[in-house]
Amino acid sequence: MMDPFLAAAIDEAKKGLAEGGIPIGSVLVIDNKIVGRGHNQRVQKKSPTLHAEMDCLENAGRLKPSDYRRATLYSTLSPCDMCSGTALLYNIPRVVVGENKTFQGPEEYIRSRGVELTILNDPECIAMMEQFIADKPELWNEDIGEE
Repeated sequence: MMDPFLAAAIDEAKKGLAEGGIPIGSVLVIDNKIVGRGHNQRVQKKSPTLHAEMDCLENAGRLKPSDYRRATLYSTLSPCDMCSGTALLYNIPRVVVGENKTFQGPEEYIRSRGVELTILNDPECIAMMEQFIADKPELWNEDIGEE
């Protein structure tokens, strides 16, 4: 059975794709409850920074440091430097990643900083990103800062 929190992140990724954006989704979980959800909205909002994890944290609103220290950040894709750095800044102790086959962020670095990182290698996450990258390589490259 699929992790319900990863399923919620996948639903967010599908929303982003349906809006013409990049299919990456994220949820923030505290005490076994989703407190924030989001999806990549760089295209939709013409934003340089609205990756799924950033949108998710923004939608969670201001939280106490003690809340972040009990949180788990779920993402359908391995978080990039920016999103990983935000997780480190707020001392989020656990990150669960749907897949890191199509893109791998600074995983060893965040592990070295004490974050518990779980890679699920979820087939749906992999297929969704592989299809998107094949269909829109220029948009994908823009998202990860490549030419």
